[in-house]
Amino acid sequence: MKLSYCVVNTNGREYLRACIAAIRSQDGAGGGEEILVLDNASTDGSVELLAEIATGETAVRATYLPSPEGKAANDTRLLQEARGEYCLLLNEDSELKPGAAAALVAALDADPGAGAAGAQLLDAAGEPQPCAWRLPGVGTALAQALFLHRWLVTESGGAETRRVGWAQSAALLVRREAAEQVGWLDPAFFVYSDETDFCKRLGDAGRHTLYVPAARTIHHEQLSTDRGSGRRRIVEFHRNRDRYMHKHHGALAAFAVRVLTAFSYLPRALAAVVLPGHDPRWYLLHASQALRPHGEGIREAAESESGRRG
Repeated sequence: MKLSYCVVNTNGREYLRACIAAIRSQDGAGGGEEILVLDNASTDGSVELLAEIATGETAVRATYLPSPEGKAANDTRLLQEARGEYCLLLNEDSELKPGAAAALVAALDADPGAGAAGAQLLDAAGEPQPCAWRLPGVGTALAQALFLHRWLVTESGGAETRRVGWAQSAALLVRREAAEQVGWLDPAFFVYSDETDFCKRLGDAGRHTLYVPAARTIHHEQLSTDRGSGRRRIVEFHRNRDRYMHKHHGALAAFAVRVLTAFSYLPRALAAVVLPGHDPRWYLLHASQALRPHGEGIREAAESESGRRG
């Protein structure tokens, strides 16, 4: 089998419906395909939806978790269950545009040294969003602190397929044998920095990552619209960025990145005082968490939910 679509769904019922419809509208990549959905203990009717849409020209093979797990663990489970040479990792709120899967497959076919290929993500209005970057380090943190990240860190944009440090896993095609070679995704990253770490380890194993602008995919950013979980997301984001730095660059570099990143949020907080629609408290929270990640993140919320269900 050539291609496995691997979708993780967490309480995204209507997004999931659109995601599966978009998958089924793809032209195909040749050699057969399958759709795998891992439902991450949803309580919003997603289970019933999957039963409704399971049959069709391309059947849906679903796995249901009794309690929520992290994104890295979910993606690893799907990669291990998939039968395809290539596995297209998708969030439930990712909606492939026509020809996106074929463009990603063509990119990996043309470059045997590539281990993964990321799509060009679009917002709900169809505008391109940053979705590929240089790998994190002291240099990228310094560029961000100097507000040069758009030119020195972001690597998405343009019309040509090219190598990048890492690409967002909302729509990331993975060469399955390469994922197995590096030991899949690291479950220590519950969510955020999981794909960064994965692309870094692919690169260390001689498998680079591609950015494929022809593979256009709408990403509805379901999590970013959930203000109720905003603080937990900020905690998780900075905790896992710090985890990545310690894992790959050591304690001294991790400390430097914490300081530089915290500093970069302070001018934003000042500007938010006078700019309409901006809350300086969110930027100050980012600064505080960047300097010293602490408190309850998404992992702890999921563990609490698991405890209630157990």
